[in-house]
Amino acid sequence: MLDSWRQPARVVKKQQREETWLAASLKPENFIPGLIVGFLLGLFVDFPRSKNARGPSLPNSCRQQKGVSQSGDEELKMVLVVRQDLKMGTGKIASQCAHAASGMYAELMKSQLSLLRRWEQCGQPKIVVTCKNQPEMNKLKHAAECIGLPTFIVADAGRTQVLAGSKTVLAIGPGKKASVDSVTGKLRLL
Repeated sequence: MLDSWRQPARVVKKQQREETWLAASLKPENFIPGLIVGFLLGLFVDFPRSKNARGPSLPNSCRQQKGVSQSGDEELKMVLVVRQDLKMGTGKIASQCAHAASGMYAELMKSQLSLLRRWEQCGQPKIVVTCKNQPEMNKLKHAAECIGLPTFIVADAGRTQVLAGSKTVLAIGPGKKASVDSVTGKLRLL
């Protein structure tokens, strides 16, 4: 009978020890160093995810001139190329450009995280230009890949204005501004 009466006292003491530990953990002299250590560990886990992760594959016919900046001192940008022959409305174009930018972002998250981080530090500049048709878009994609720029093409689902599978927007970059301009510099702004 005495044991059953003492047991709640043991539970109370254990709870008091746990509360004391928690209170000590949240004191600024303990909490702030823990927060800093956690932040630093997060950096190390984020950046060197995979040493042998590769970016988008390049055609064998291309010479390997790198259009992607390896140093952080060059301005990076992305260009979104919209096909004019599809006669898409303004809202449709905006939606397809958003698909292209977010699709490229997702690809870079898997393959070129350091490039993505540098582009984010530049403010993620994006320019929207137009091309005439699918063959011109294909040529631009090939030219971009030949100099090492990442590319992403949006294929529409066909629920609204264009046929299913239509290639609507090509994203080129992010890459060095000069490299991206060498592919898209002569195209008309939208």
